[in-house]
Amino acid sequence: MPLMLRHEVSHDKFANNPESLEGRLLFAVPKKGRLLQAALNILEGADIQFKRESRLDIALVKNLPIALVFLPAADIPTFVGEGRVSLGITGRDTVAEHEAGVEASRRERAESGDTTPVEDDGHMGCEEVMDLGFGACKLQVQVPEKGQYVKPSDLIGKNVGTSFVHLAEQYFAILESEAELAANGEKTSKKLKTKIIELSGSVEAACALGVADGIVDLVESGETMKAAGLKPIDTVVSSIAVLIKSKNPSNLKLVDLIASRIRGVITAQQYVLCQYNVERTKLAAAAKITPGKRAPTINALEAEGWVAVSSMVEKKKIATVMDELTEVGATDILVLNIANTRTG
Repeated sequence: MPLMLRHEVSHDKFANNPESLEGRLLFAVPKKGRLLQAALNILEGADIQFKRESRLDIALVKNLPIALVFLPAADIPTFVGEGRVSLGITGRDTVAEHEAGVEASRRERAESGDTTPVEDDGHMGCEEVMDLGFGACKLQVQVPEKGQYVKPSDLIGKNVGTSFVHLAEQYFAILESEAELAANGEKTSKKLKTKIIELSGSVEAACALGVADGIVDLVESGETMKAAGLKPIDTVVSSIAVLIKSKNPSNLKLVDLIASRIRGVITAQQYVLCQYNVERTKLAAAAKITPGKRAPTINALEAEGWVAVSSMVEKKKIATVMDELTEVGATDILVLNIANTRTG
């Protein structure tokens, strides 16, 4: 079934005019949720100009041959991995869940003896291009604060609620294997003893409602889990928003261009330009403090024995860096915000 019809856009002009997507690289963006606004900010910084019509899940980019496709974040790794879209922004947790699902499917085929030819793995799947620096969270095992479970192995054979079914199954399969090896010196059972219950929302309520003994769910600040009377006992995956690409993109040159722009936006958000003057005899000490992303830029001054230095410094470290530069004799220290400057 065509991509457009699968994503509720049959009512819009794109369904009636599918040729409008011809020759355009498809770029998947979260349609809602915690990653959406930050992803839109990244696109704006990369000068990807578009207007999303109300309720439409596809938007044509005005200044580049790209079409943005707004999809649930959890579905993006699947569409990128199958080559339906060339680029996507989603969470590392959803990529890990997708990969765990693919691995589980391969394992099931192998165990069933199914020898039906499958797609060439060399051209399927997605690759992480870069960490985007927002949307940090953790996929954690959580149990009731006042309950009997204190470590993950206590949940073996129990009911565990989650929307990350494949990662949870993978996690508890390893736990069960380790427990059997410790007890018997060998693994005897292939079947998972722990019951993984798939939940699509309000996972944190599963324990209180008696649906599950523990859960595996995403945690940002942890306040929601505390309010639900839960506590973390292990982390399955640490996540952050990432840019991913298909192993077989429709236009590799354009993919590289977009990645370069986004990398520049991320750099501008995370770094400032620090400029200062220092005596050449003290340059080595100063350069150790400001090594830059690759190397500092150094120019000789008219004043004999002095040089001017320019170097990129992480924003979060700039105060300490300025103090250290002053201690080694640097003068005329200037910090420039490069957030509005394109970098490559």
